[in-house]
Amino acid sequence: MSVRDLAEEMRRAGVIGAGRLGRATEILAEMFSDEEYTTFITLSGPLVPSGMRLIFTDLIRGGYIDAIVTTGANVVHDLIEAMGRVHIIGDSEAEDKKLQRKGLNRIYDIYIEARAFAELESYIWSILDEIPRDDKVDIPIHKLLREVGLRVKDDDSILHNAAERGVPVFSPCLLDSMLGIPLWMYSKRETLLLNPIKDFDLFADIVYEAKKAGAIILGGGVPKHHVLYMNTLRGGLDAAVQITSAREDDGSLSGAPLREAISWGKVRGDKISNIYGDATILFPLIVAAALKMP
Repeated sequence: MSVRDLAEEMRRAGVIGAGRLGRATEILAEMFSDEEYTTFITLSGPLVPSGMRLIFTDLIRGGYIDAIVTTGANVVHDLIEAMGRVHIIGDSEAEDKKLQRKGLNRIYDIYIEARAFAELESYIWSILDEIPRDDKVDIPIHKLLREVGLRVKDDDSILHNAAERGVPVFSPCLLDSMLGIPLWMYSKRETLLLNPIKDFDLFADIVYEAKKAGAIILGGGVPKHHVLYMNTLRGGLDAAVQITSAREDDGSLSGAPLREAISWGKVRGDKISNIYGDATILFPLIVAAALKMP
């Protein structure tokens, strides 16, 4: 049985998590195959450190993604790997004081050497030095990330592939990451003046020009809300799939089902699927199945 056949059997079963996964696969297959769709993807949580980086770059290369909205953390970890650093399989039960003494930072059961972030500082400064001075004044975040991506020497980088293929990367919470302090410090000695309000110009253009709008929402937080919020400009998304491990009943945005977004005008279609689970397990299966559907 192929992964496509498995997803189809889940869709036909139609209930519990399997039914939602089958429905999500069907929705993604439509987004990927219908050229009228403008497809957004949101990235929250440790998706790059968990090994999913190449899935995102493959979707960008294949022309399946039109815009990315991400936390600053996933940008950071994309750059860390572009530098040649690696994420290490660790232990969620490790003693963190020992890890600190060894110079290791922990993300659940993923380790990364602390010195990688010191190297990131000089790495991003060297890239910023290559950008013309006038281009670093009043610059929106998506343009800054494009300029960085064009200068990243890694064919597997999300930023690099997005920049090469004209896929904008929006990161409204970029400064809330390990890039925040290095960018601030750089601005104290060189020219760098970010204007995040200008990100809305391009985002609004993409939303208004979309014949159909679809979203793949991995995790929650700011990236999820930003896509939903901006699509109120067109009366909501036509289709959306959400994979989250957050709870619905505490009222958080991250766990909120997509049907709740209908009341806000953020979603207007009935092509929605909410899956509560681990995106590192579920998303690769859904993508593999969706790309094999006619």
